[in-house]
Amino acid sequence: MEKPNFNVEEVNKIIRGRRSMFVAQFKENDPVDDAIIQEMLENANWAPTHKLTQPWRFIVYTGAGLKKFADYQAELYKKRAEKNGTPFIEATYNKFKENPTKASHVIAILMKRTEGSGLPLMEEIAATAMAVQNMYLTASAHGLAAYWGTGGPTFWEEAREDFGLEGEDMLMGFFYVAKPASDRWPTGKRGPIADKVGWIRE
Repeated sequence: MEKPNFNVEEVNKIIRGRRSMFVAQFKENDPVDDAIIQEMLENANWAPTHKLTQPWRFIVYTGAGLKKFADYQAELYKKRAEKNGTPFIEATYNKFKENPTKASHVIAILMKRTEGSGLPLMEEIAATAMAVQNMYLTASAHGLAAYWGTGGPTFWEEAREDFGLEGEDMLMGFFYVAKPASDRWPTGKRGPIADKVGWIRE
């Protein structure tokens, strides 16, 4: 394969220009083309992966699937409250039931362990996170609103079987994608990198 000729300025621009945009910033009832979501997933598939285990798995909810996911997490929240004797908050229930339907696509992020790989768990989590970053960058390049959330079923033990998880497999959250309601792009907020780096030269 011939060495690629990358445009460094464009690479810097997309990395530094990537932003999270949340449900309140979504344009509702105007779906993103599935071809763009497929492009995001294809780019996710090119994340770094030790021993080529490729631990990322994705489930894409769109159309009527969004309501199916919304109903699932809302009802599971209700069942958990009843089972655990924890307070049931109507506003939380409604949020679980409504927010996914405001997106164009919601992508469940799963990390599946390869049996016998011998890799530290952290490496597989990191590989999956890098796959999500590739989706983030692709979404931003298309001018889309997107964010990675770890609410709802992410850490609910009851959800593990529903998502086909075993052993050290993990549900790592949900990636929401939509067209933005505004042309205004969020301002970036980062402290200086100099405050976070030490150099050793000798």
